[in-house]
Amino acid sequence: MPDALRLEGIRKTFDGFVALDGAHFSLRWGEVHALLGENGAGKSSLMNIAAGLYAPEAGTMLVDDNPVRFAGPSDAAREHIGMVHQHFKLVAPFTAAENILLGLPAQGGSHGKRLRALREQIRAQAKALGFEIDPDRRVAQLSVAEQQRVEILKVLLAGARILILDEPTAVLTDAEAGRLLGTVRSLARQGAAVVLVTHKIADVKRYADRVTVMRGGRTVATVDPGAASEAELVRLAVGEAPPPVQRQRPESGAEQLVLRGVRTASEGGQPALDGVDLTVRAGEIYGLAGVGGNGQGELASAIMGLLPIQEGDIELAGAGSLLALDAEARRSLGIAAIPADRYRLALAGGLSVAENFGVGQVNAGRYGSAWRLDRAGLEADAMAAVRDFDVHGVRSPRQKAALLSGGNAQKLVIAREFSRPVKLVLAHSPSRGLDMRASSQVHERLCAARDAGAAVLLISEDLDEVMKLADRIGVMARGRIVAEFDTPADRQAVGQAMVATAQAEAESA
Repeated sequence: MPDALRLEGIRKTFDGFVALDGAHFSLRWGEVHALLGENGAGKSSLMNIAAGLYAPEAGTMLVDDNPVRFAGPSDAAREHIGMVHQHFKLVAPFTAAENILLGLPAQGGSHGKRLRALREQIRAQAKALGFEIDPDRRVAQLSVAEQQRVEILKVLLAGARILILDEPTAVLTDAEAGRLLGTVRSLARQGAAVVLVTHKIADVKRYADRVTVMRGGRTVATVDPGAASEAELVRLAVGEAPPPVQRQRPESGAEQLVLRGVRTASEGGQPALDGVDLTVRAGEIYGLAGVGGNGQGELASAIMGLLPIQEGDIELAGAGSLLALDAEARRSLGIAAIPADRYRLALAGGLSVAENFGVGQVNAGRYGSAWRLDRAGLEADAMAAVRDFDVHGVRSPRQKAALLSGGNAQKLVIAREFSRPVKLVLAHSPSRGLDMRASSQVHERLCAARDAGAAVLLISEDLDEVMKLADRIGVMARGRIVAEFDTPADRQAVGQAMVATAQAEAESA
């Protein structure tokens, strides 16, 4: 039987940087094939070639043993290849149904009639995958996890039989991830072919039939994940296991961030935050767990001054109420923000590394005025931060930030945010989509900030991350904190608080 997809001798460069150098990969019909490697190893670049987003400079690609060349994603779609990207390709003002309709072939009938039929297909497919989605909600109103669900539905309803999933469980709870990957495996057993790009070794060992490891743009090995130990897979992926984060339970500090009865409304008028009471102390990491779409994004926006609140108050130690201050003024008080979507909310890909690093401090006058900018000083500081924070792939401070891999882009954001004294770190899904080494480095920085006396609010839909780092844990559901736990906390109890609230909401709907 021919391979569903085969790539051989693939080479790709970006602005002189070699992203892929003779890489190869094969995918069989009826299998789930995992793809492992550090951030910047070339995994996404290789899969973007398979999906028609990039054109290789050398090498061959075959679908069903037939050579193909793609001029764009539409060519790949005609070969029934669909990719769910780590950073989603959705139109924010459109509804979920309208976004999915954009990916479908043109058909007869009115736009309204097609949308009505599509809504039912969306609900049926979502139910088969084990999750729910409102077809009429705008993407701008959806959490990161909900947006990912829309992307998965979009490629499946467009008829994809070769499915490429880039970090599909990064923003899902344990239960959601298990249902999704179980469904993915069922799709493969029914004859589809699935590429699973992931950094979660447990997912690889449980759900993948084969695993290919990449490093430095080259294919290192393809092995049976059932026969390889976790330690062996880690060594293949990163060369050595990252050191564990050293955690010591800190002494209780003064209250640094306090939210009292905070309420906001979503675009549809329903409460997004429904009376949030929250306290984060100096010298602690408060981990906020929960199923995506329960107000986590709105909470981060409200704290940063990006979303007005209707009732309640937000206070920062030494500054009092923050309600009258805009985002820039709040940052000047020592609030560092690491948003969930680093490319949309934290970086300007078309600007240079130095410009992204210094954007806030330029406004504060550190590098002179906008008319007489000390560009040499800015670029020197940026490169020093690049070295200190181990940001790979930067050859020049004038290099575009868009050329950085996901992990290195995140480290640039952290380098910028921690380049000044901080009292509060607001980190929303900070290691989403990062490999083991990059995740470990991000976690070390958060712990270092805590140990230096900052208050750290860690909002994450990855329960592993919360359990690993948090000194106290809260569970958020339906726009409020529904449970709190001191650490060490029982994982099952935390998970039960998340699931029970979601079930209660579904039963009351």
